[in-house]
Amino acid sequence: MNKDLIISSSEQEVEIALVEDKQLVELHKEKKNHQHVVGDVYLGKVKKIMPGLNAAFVDVANEKDAFLHYLDLGQNYLSVTKYMKQAMNGDPNARTLQNFKVEPTIDKTGKISNVLKGGQYILVQIVKEPISTKGPKLSSDISFAGHYLVLVPFSNRISISQKIKGVEERNRLRRLIQSIRPQNFGIIVRTNAEGRSVVELDSDLRSLIESWKTMTDNLKKATFPQKLVSELNKTSVLLRDVLTDDFNNIYVDNVDMYNEVKGYVKTIAPEKADIVKHYKMNTPIFEQFGIQKQIRSSFGRIVSIRSGVYLIIEHTEALHVIDVNSGNHVKAGEGQEDTALQVNLESAVEIARQLRLRDMGGIIIVDFIDMTQPAHRKQLYDKMVEEMAKDKARHTILPPSKFGLIQITRQRVRPVVAIDVQEKCPLCDGTGTIKSSLTIVDDIEANLKYLLTVQNEQKLTLVTHPYIYAYLTKGIYSKRLKWFLTYKKWVKVKPMESYNLLEYKFLNKEGEEIEM
Repeated sequence: MNKDLIISSSEQEVEIALVEDKQLVELHKEKKNHQHVVGDVYLGKVKKIMPGLNAAFVDVANEKDAFLHYLDLGQNYLSVTKYMKQAMNGDPNARTLQNFKVEPTIDKTGKISNVLKGGQYILVQIVKEPISTKGPKLSSDISFAGHYLVLVPFSNRISISQKIKGVEERNRLRRLIQSIRPQNFGIIVRTNAEGRSVVELDSDLRSLIESWKTMTDNLKKATFPQKLVSELNKTSVLLRDVLTDDFNNIYVDNVDMYNEVKGYVKTIAPEKADIVKHYKMNTPIFEQFGIQKQIRSSFGRIVSIRSGVYLIIEHTEALHVIDVNSGNHVKAGEGQEDTALQVNLESAVEIARQLRLRDMGGIIIVDFIDMTQPAHRKQLYDKMVEEMAKDKARHTILPPSKFGLIQITRQRVRPVVAIDVQEKCPLCDGTGTIKSSLTIVDDIEANLKYLLTVQNEQKLTLVTHPYIYAYLTKGIYSKRLKWFLTYKKWVKVKPMESYNLLEYKFLNKEGEEIEM
């Protein structure tokens, strides 16, 4: 499978598109001023204890107080609290935990009111971003994730990813980690570590230890509430989690972001540095690679599949509902049952993609077309499991019920990606009437005459809607040819699918827009 990462960076946000075999499967958006990111560590303050929920609300400088359940304190909560106090007092041993005495674990069935009290400081990590009206979700079980390893303080345990199957490889990794693991730091070996050398693993571990030391140093001078250490930005997190040998290209349209991404790839996978490429064309990067077109066809309430099948996707606060419809699907099977099976199998592929693309989490109910044969229901379930195996988010799939429903739970960490593909017409403002399209060419020609004869522009480019582009350029004696014969200057005309019918721009020879 070929994978490409397309990154579009602007002053306000970064958009990241993950493409597998030229099909958009994941879309991530990150505001550059985004405050609370999964993985960030804060010094928070307990605002309110909720004994009925066995939880507390914690102030971490968010509009809504963050939520911390007793079970998310982690068994090493007492050790975390002891370390926090030592670090705030400037104890140098806190940076390495060399002589740190780990405290006993807390009772899993305990009460939060016996552990926390209002007004106290607490060391917490963001595990779920603010969603809708809810604040962030927190944990005191601090950990730092790298490309190959996850660092778990106050533990001496080594865990190997279950996806690494080979016994010899598991034993090799365990021996390597045991030889480089610092005291009082546990290690989780990620799937990406398979086949990696001790040098690569040690380099990853050292960077995680540096994050720990940075947090410790910041605790010395911390004032509530304060972010102590930041998770990587979403671009780097995505690279850290998904960068594998089958990545072909990473395209970035911003030079600063390009240098940042290239530097990070050199750090985690030096042999892959050459796949990072700076996109320099004038056409927007998402337009050039067909991402914008896929976004328009993949989001919205109704999603069509090429065979004529379509999905209806509804979002609620509690769950997501997906209804499968056969539409004008050609019935190539031997009967209704075979047709239903074909439609359901095609839909399963698209549904798995939609869950990744929209980052839908929580409870998902899928209403497939009813099938009577148990073998067909089993085949559908196996197909759903197979397609969802490509999804890195934790999920559970239940077999079809007798009503044809499949229930899916998927890890919910961030708000669902929702893009409204139906917009209020910018030309008519919803009235249904616009300026006559016949006059658009007159406007273009009037401005063109001014730019070519008065301003004497050289190498002029006209960017317009594909329909207008076709009207101006098609035919033996086209409008563009007439302009050339009149002004003795060739005008380049470019179509832009994202433009509305009456929208156009003139660009100078440097590719900059000319204000009219």
